[in-house]
Amino acid sequence: MAASASPLVVTEESLGKSQNVSLLRRSGGAYERFKIDPNTATQESDNDVLRAEVVNDPALLDNDNRVSRSNPDAFVLSSLNAYKEGTSTTLQETDTPGTYILSADDLLIKDILSRNVKRQDEAQGEKTRLPFSDLIFTKQFTAFDRQNPASASSPFHGFFTMFWLGIFLLLVKLAADNWRAYGNILGPSELLEMMFDREVFVMGVTDIVLCCSTVFCLVLQKAILAGYSSWNKSGWIIQNIWQTTYIGAFVGWSVYRDWPWSHSFFILIHTLVMLMKQHSYAFYNGHLSELYKRKEVLEQKLKDLEELHRGFPIGPEATSSTAFASSYLGEAQENTLNLRHKKAPSEESNCDTSGIARLMATVKSGTSLQPDDMLCLRTIIEAEIDALQEELRTKCTDSTKQYPFNLTFRNFAQYIPFPTVVYELEYPRQDSINWYYVAEKGAATFGIIVVMNIISQTYIYPIVVSTVKMAEAGMGVGERLEELPWVIIDLLLPLMIEHLLAWYVVWDCVLNLLAELTYFADRGFYSSWWNSTSFDQYARDWNRPVHNFLLRHVYHSSISAFHLSKPTAMLATFFLSALVHELVMWCLFRKVRGYLMGMQMLQLPLVGLAKTRWMRQRKLLGNVIFWFGIITGPSCLCSLYLIT
Repeated sequence: MAASASPLVVTEESLGKSQNVSLLRRSGGAYERFKIDPNTATQESDNDVLRAEVVNDPALLDNDNRVSRSNPDAFVLSSLNAYKEGTSTTLQETDTPGTYILSADDLLIKDILSRNVKRQDEAQGEKTRLPFSDLIFTKQFTAFDRQNPASASSPFHGFFTMFWLGIFLLLVKLAADNWRAYGNILGPSELLEMMFDREVFVMGVTDIVLCCSTVFCLVLQKAILAGYSSWNKSGWIIQNIWQTTYIGAFVGWSVYRDWPWSHSFFILIHTLVMLMKQHSYAFYNGHLSELYKRKEVLEQKLKDLEELHRGFPIGPEATSSTAFASSYLGEAQENTLNLRHKKAPSEESNCDTSGIARLMATVKSGTSLQPDDMLCLRTIIEAEIDALQEELRTKCTDSTKQYPFNLTFRNFAQYIPFPTVVYELEYPRQDSINWYYVAEKGAATFGIIVVMNIISQTYIYPIVVSTVKMAEAGMGVGERLEELPWVIIDLLLPLMIEHLLAWYVVWDCVLNLLAELTYFADRGFYSSWWNSTSFDQYARDWNRPVHNFLLRHVYHSSISAFHLSKPTAMLATFFLSALVHELVMWCLFRKVRGYLMGMQMLQLPLVGLAKTRWMRQRKLLGNVIFWFGIITGPSCLCSLYLIT
């Protein structure tokens, strides 16, 4: 606890000149009665004088076991369990005979006063964004889903049909060529042999372990709830150590097994997905655990007040200018505690912005609190409890899913297969599973993977083999760079088609399939990214689940935790995304070149250009620039990694 205290003046007039006035001290869950004699300032129990064991410092006592009046730290009492660690209340004699100062180290009360000033400002229009309140899950469909009414009625629906018809005719052409050249419609099968020839079973077991080990997050949150740790102190450190170990172990395992790119790519992508899920689950519940703990402390303060009020007989004189004050709330009518939820703070006491500001100034200056101030302080704490309860509830409508009731294995096991990497207490759900829809999306997933394999085998694999042979033949980098333009041109259309098919199979087929199987009703996995006029719009729309994660846990968290400005937070978000994408390229090519990371960071100047007035008025030009980058980018990057 901090040593700074908020002193409150207590005089003989408020204590009673000829009376010993009882205080309560909480010790091990029980309350002991003590007496303060304002004339001698000694502490006496009902049986004997409390000696150094209670005062905890022999230097504070004189030879008669009385408090030394010359010591400025005159008298220490244990207070009422502030923030579950205890804050000390100090009674000091002042220059005025018969007047003492009763002070308390309660940083929580000071923080509550500051928060309520902000809450008053919000009521006047200055809204503050609550942590983890930035996302709203709603029932919706993806743009190309046949269940989406907007898709079926779109005037561009025919282009969607034309695209798939074109893919079908391309397959017919490839099948005819393979039949003529190899005697079968599939042609050579080097890629299939590479993907299924080595350690498929080991990869499957690794993936099971990868998913099951995520339960560590649930165990950690249960330990935090039980009081074995605190999220703000050591919990978040343990979680980050675990996440680093998690990704390092599974990526290292794939390197150790020397898997082909297909195995390593699958394990890396699934590791990243599970890593984001764990991070969101842990940091959201960690935040809620701190709110829950704070709420419990404040509720305990109100309970302690009732005990304190019954043990402190306050006469009519106590309502004068220097009413009794403790480290908590002070004097007020006993039935005030029952007014919670019945009256607003402005109705219960003069507890508006000016009242809170006056209360803060009074506590800071060490002057006495008036009865109205004490009532305002109580009202503030009650309002804080209500605000914490509301924040704990968030958008959850089912009380059985609110924190801490959500910390169950059932809840965690449901969250892991959900097609989202952002944790919420409650998601929109559907009532049943459409098994015809499941079969449709399953068949589409399998069919598109077959198409992608045929295109890769026919148009991409031979070029990759030729670049490998260049390096094996001893050609220098300069000689290989002379071939770079031709490699880019040869890969241009195949990689563009693969790029589009890979996006569609993941974000429209696989995620919709998972959503249907898990009753997940929010299918907003992407937006109309093909109409993007800037790369930041594309980053938001093409992969909504990851965008939501970066928005909540990187962009907003860097602003709130590290106090970064919005441009700096956006730069940090882009940089982290670029690092992860470079990790994926290392997994594919087993080399670190930084080409993808550099090109992704170069999007930032283009984002700034797109926000100028000149470009905002030329949306068609912005869309042309965007599509030029989407078409040429994969080919240029892949060629650079292959050649160099």
